[in-house]
Amino acid sequence: MGGVASQPSLKLKPNAKPRVLAGHPWVFANEVEALLPAERDGEVVECRDRVDRFLGSGVYNSRSQIVWRRFSRERTVLDEAFLTGAVGRAVARRAAGDMRRLVWSESDDLPGLVVDQYGDTLVVQIQSAAMEKRSVLVGDVLAGVTKPAEIIFRNDAPIRRLEGLPLEVHTRSGRPWEPRWMAIDGFDYWLDLQGGQKTGFYLDQRPQHAAVAKYCRGARVLDAFCNQGAFALHAARAGATEVLGLDSAEDAIAAARRNAGRNGVTAEFAVANVFDWFNDAGRNAEPRWDVIVLDPPPFAKSKSALEGALRGYKEINLRALQRLAPGGVLATYTCSHHMQDAELRDVIAAAATDAKRKVRVLEWCHQPADHPVLATMRESEYLRGYILGAE
Repeated sequence: MGGVASQPSLKLKPNAKPRVLAGHPWVFANEVEALLPAERDGEVVECRDRVDRFLGSGVYNSRSQIVWRRFSRERTVLDEAFLTGAVGRAVARRAAGDMRRLVWSESDDLPGLVVDQYGDTLVVQIQSAAMEKRSVLVGDVLAGVTKPAEIIFRNDAPIRRLEGLPLEVHTRSGRPWEPRWMAIDGFDYWLDLQGGQKTGFYLDQRPQHAAVAKYCRGARVLDAFCNQGAFALHAARAGATEVLGLDSAEDAIAAARRNAGRNGVTAEFAVANVFDWFNDAGRNAEPRWDVIVLDPPPFAKSKSALEGALRGYKEINLRALQRLAPGGVLATYTCSHHMQDAELRDVIAAAATDAKRKVRVLEWCHQPADHPVLATMRESEYLRGYILGAE
């Protein structure tokens, strides 16, 4: 195994049936015989099964429920050479482009590291103690491999608290990154990569913008949970006769209006709670929309929240089907990895039954190839949806 010295080891409980034995890269605290001292947090440790077979090298954190995250099946270290190789392989796996996800955590053997490329700028999210300890090195490696003009560390995602990490944002250079217009798929968007929501734009939905636009010529289109209005802009340019985008965030609606003006397309946008808007009987007495897009934030941010989330998804899909004109198209998505495809299908079926609509699947939707899914790790798959035709 390359002559690397043996690391401290975790050992699985004899009676545990952890998913790591089936290829999953995580081990949970309740699956090991004993935890290691806290001074090992963020360091590389090995994991062994109950008969002492080596399962791989991983990063350890006693402060997280996920105490071990495998990054290699070999005995190795998480140093500059490994990071450079892993980042290089991740970039090589992606199709060429300047707007894409470059690194997707465990899917690219880099647990807790997410990197998005926006032109000459990289936006980095660090979500594990090990990558936090090596954040300067991570920046150096990314700079060496991809030669960006700037790297923004968006370490403000609440998920960092699960690893015991603080929330903060900074650039590699120390200089502020000024918001600017950036071209994505034929449209200019005003992006604030350092201070805006998420990392500035939902790159994972780019293929879906074009997919939905095919149905929008001559249509009345509602873009619910519109964020910066990408679905709405694509619909308007495709020839929709009416476009309305809704979002509860005032800054998102302001950005959507600005984007529409910049790109010379006609679309209206309004600040609204989408559930309340659909439930306003006076506004929604008739099914008047030909195309409705539902792209909500994750209702199920934890496994315990799934039951309530399923009710929320069922409700919003039901309301949309009730407002959809005969022969209309509903594009509906979920970005929660806790909701599997079968559960989303059940939600759609229940909504269709209650709405008394015959609904057919026109297209299955999924996260793009630059957000790769590990076959042994269902958490790496989070974006799924359907484009549906409703009679």
